[in-house]
Amino acid sequence: MDSPVKDVTPVAAAPAGPRGVPVRGEGPGGRLGSVALVVTSGLSVQFGAAVAVLLMPRAGALGVVTLRLVLAALVLLAVCRPRVRGYGRADWGTIVAFGTAMAGMNVLIYQSSSRIPLGAAVTLEVLGPLILSVVASRRWTNLLWAGLALAGVVLLGGGGFDRLDPLGAAFALGAGGMWAAYIVFGARTGRRFPQADGLALAMAFGAVLTLPLGIAEAGGRLLVPSTVALGLAVALMSSVLPYTLELLALRRMPAPTFAILMSLEPAVAALAGFLVLSQALSAADALAIALVIAASIGAVRTRPKGPGSGG
Repeated sequence: MDSPVKDVTPVAAAPAGPRGVPVRGEGPGGRLGSVALVVTSGLSVQFGAAVAVLLMPRAGALGVVTLRLVLAALVLLAVCRPRVRGYGRADWGTIVAFGTAMAGMNVLIYQSSSRIPLGAAVTLEVLGPLILSVVASRRWTNLLWAGLALAGVVLLGGGGFDRLDPLGAAFALGAGGMWAAYIVFGARTGRRFPQADGLALAMAFGAVLTLPLGIAEAGGRLLVPSTVALGLAVALMSSVLPYTLELLALRRMPAPTFAILMSLEPAVAALAGFLVLSQALSAADALAIALVIAASIGAVRTRPKGPGSGG
């Protein structure tokens, strides 16, 4: 990612937070650095998603997902050169689950964004991480923030989602469930595997899962040089860079905190959709996204302090 992978010392000896995420006792600077990783990841993945929408007429939604994951896997495997010996069944089970979550999340959100605006798709998708944050933290204040975010989503759909394609909305909600699984198993992968080795292996597994779908939809169009070049740009922007940054962030903060920060992405997605795809937002859409962002900020500001607090 920046260089696409940073060398990160394993932190298995650190105290474990929720969902088995190693937690460090960070000062304000360390916390700011973790937030910066998440924000940078969000900027990269959403602008990459906007470019992917432009690529869809060439390769279709499933073809774009296949190009993204296959090329990202090749880059990560070449850079990380992960070892495959010395891991147990539980380690490989985590890789399979993480890779499946990545593949499912990508397939579903691309299917969604081909039917409804990118900002709307990601606003619905982010309900998955938000619900995870409530379940994992078990704090009543998080229920309030979840309610605020839900109000934003209802507003986005005009009260009954009548302005959104129902199938596109369903795909986005399914992607949200996969996103929550991605956070849980990403945290476990970061603990079980050094550097970005686990990410590289999981990405390769996800690429294998999506390859038949991409071939079935796009066939030989996947091999057109200009399409491959654009696919590589999407892979770097939407997978290699953001997933590595998120893996680093998950090593520094508990899963509920990370999940809440993910709800900042609708604003980034809307900005990317506006700048790259010329997708205008109505006043109601802007207010809906603002409510989701406010829920995210409120949840972060009211979380308990300390490494073992779950936030």
